[in-house]
Amino acid sequence: MNPDLEALLAAQRALSRNVLAPSAAQRKDRLHRAIALLVDHEAELCDAMAQDFGVRAREQSQLYDIVASIQALKHALRHVDRWMKPDRRPVDPLMRLFGASARIEYQPKGVVGVLSPWNFPIYLTFTPLAGILAAGNSAMIKPSEHTPATSEALARAVAKLFDPAEMTVVTGDADVAARFSALPFDHIIFTGSTAVGRHVMRAAADNLVPLTLELGGKSPVIVGSDPDHALMAKRIVTGKLLNAGQICLAPDYLLVPAAQEERVVSDLVASAQAIYPELSGNADYAAVLGDRNRARLAAYVEEAVERGARPVQVGHPTNDGRLPFTILRDCPPDARVMTEEIFGPVLPVLSYETVDEAIAFVNARPRPLGLYYFGRDQAEMDAVLARTISGGVTLNDVIFHVIVEDLPFGGVGDSGFGVYHGAEGFREFSNARGVFRQSRFDLAGLAGLRPPYGPKLRKYIDKALKSAR
Repeated sequence: MNPDLEALLAAQRALSRNVLAPSAAQRKDRLHRAIALLVDHEAELCDAMAQDFGVRAREQSQLYDIVASIQALKHALRHVDRWMKPDRRPVDPLMRLFGASARIEYQPKGVVGVLSPWNFPIYLTFTPLAGILAAGNSAMIKPSEHTPATSEALARAVAKLFDPAEMTVVTGDADVAARFSALPFDHIIFTGSTAVGRHVMRAAADNLVPLTLELGGKSPVIVGSDPDHALMAKRIVTGKLLNAGQICLAPDYLLVPAAQEERVVSDLVASAQAIYPELSGNADYAAVLGDRNRARLAAYVEEAVERGARPVQVGHPTNDGRLPFTILRDCPPDARVMTEEIFGPVLPVLSYETVDEAIAFVNARPRPLGLYYFGRDQAEMDAVLARTISGGVTLNDVIFHVIVEDLPFGGVGDSGFGVYHGAEGFREFSNARGVFRQSRFDLAGLAGLRPPYGPKLRKYIDKALKSAR
């Protein structure tokens, strides 16, 4: 398949540039249709995700891809009227006295290209779409080639409910994705690996296309001196093994006080066994997608063990791609499993002596998408928050900050830049245009601010400089 990307972009650009910006009613209509698409095609989309993954609980697809997407779209529906209102800004008191004013108007950027990933193929398409559609943009979507059944199902569903000038889906391989990222969009959002994100950024640079990059990364868990051990273990295991660890916000490694390491590992094993008593035949535990990813994870573990890591394995591999939960103790900090995003059910556990040491370990590495702290010591928690930088934080749990629609979601540094969700997502995909309305009085002339310069201007300058000293 070789889609005519340029023609599709031209059609969307004609709509966005040759007509007035969509009204609130038009934007709400698009959001309603996006919700209807997910409701009406839920079964087809969930079947396709199960086909692509091989093993994936229907409930997981329904909850994390369909329902979570609907919630994001409904949040935008509830707030789009308020988000669209001009934002009044103050002006100099004297100018205001004579009738001057300033405001920010949020305009649609135009056509937004959406490069969405395979791990949550619906959620990571429709959650940014909530902000894109609320901001009044058209959207071209290129879903991942690694979930072809889901991509085709999505393309069919979108074609039924949207004019191609409003929203369209293009499918194809990595070559199509490369051509897509090189198009002169008005904005691109890409979700995926840091390595591919660099390629997208290089391609977009030729057309000076602004970007939102959500790139995942090494999200650490800092276990404090006084956590609720049993609850902590359940929450870490639940988050780590969601989608078999194939989630950008999954905990990538644990930093544990040395005195607590044995207990923490034991609790993790017990929680994993309780949640997933068996892997074989367990429909709740997802498969790792593709032979390449399974081989990559096996290589991570093999290299770490060869270099002295001690593996603790919960469960056994199955013939349908489900991998065991593997904890790696004493893992070398420079092993591949500690320097590359894991994206699977492998969890290194490292010990530390002081929280300062744990903070320094995190800060010595690229800034993560998410950071997690478990503990009840407020001073320790405050130190972690004050002295680390990450895209987002969840305290006493993992991942959960992403489901709060009123919190901006995005990365920093190697984990990406730009945010979406809620009001920040609306603004991310809007052009914030400053509008100044001048007074009908000739204030510049009255103040002597235009040539020929004279005593009035010199007096004004002298006063300004004096007040600044």
